[in-house]
Amino acid sequence: MNILKLLVFDCDGVLFDSKLANIYFYNYLLKKIGRAPLTPEEIEFIHMHSVNECIEYILRDYPEKLELAKKIQKETSYQFFFKYIVPEEGLFEFLNWAKKYFYLALCTNRTTSTYPLLEHFNLKNYFDFIMTASQVSKNNPLALLTILKYFKVEQKSTLYIGDSKVDKELCEKCNVKLVSYKNPDLRADFYVKNYKELKKLIEKNFQFHPLERNKFY
Repeated sequence: MNILKLLVFDCDGVLFDSKLANIYFYNYLLKKIGRAPLTPEEIEFIHMHSVNECIEYILRDYPEKLELAKKIQKETSYQFFFKYIVPEEGLFEFLNWAKKYFYLALCTNRTTSTYPLLEHFNLKNYFDFIMTASQVSKNNPLALLTILKYFKVEQKSTLYIGDSKVDKELCEKCNVKLVSYKNPDLRADFYVKNYKELKKLIEKNFQFHPLERNKFY
């Protein structure tokens, strides 16, 4: 049984239910440039990708509006949409427990909204390392490999908690085990519906010990 040392979390769909906020945000941009609201396919896309990838995708048939949309996005604070975001049930209880035993990292395709969002919900101090798409997109395995290198932790001692195909592909490229959070259709090593199940899964399948963090502070 492997000794588990590092938990890496996706943000949207794992820490938060943020789908409604993302829909409102991108529909706001589309309204500003005179395009119809998001289609169902576009809604699924924006839940998984970085803001630049999302804007380019939803305006793939409107290239003449691309630069204007990017300008409006940069001028629009995502914090106006925080009221539509809800932390996952049991998240804080799980993190309070997990921080005693594991390094905790965040790997997200959010960009500049990441830190304000974490601070808004008092979550920033739970994480020992935060990787955003402003640094490296999750389409690049370097996003996760940088986290492993920072902690000097092997793949076999790491779990990634995600909910999308982007997370699956990242874990496959990096040879890290994936816990699928609330997505039974995703190909993964483990499946959980909530944070109580995640805690039970870890306790059943892994060895772990109390952790000293001083090395990284």
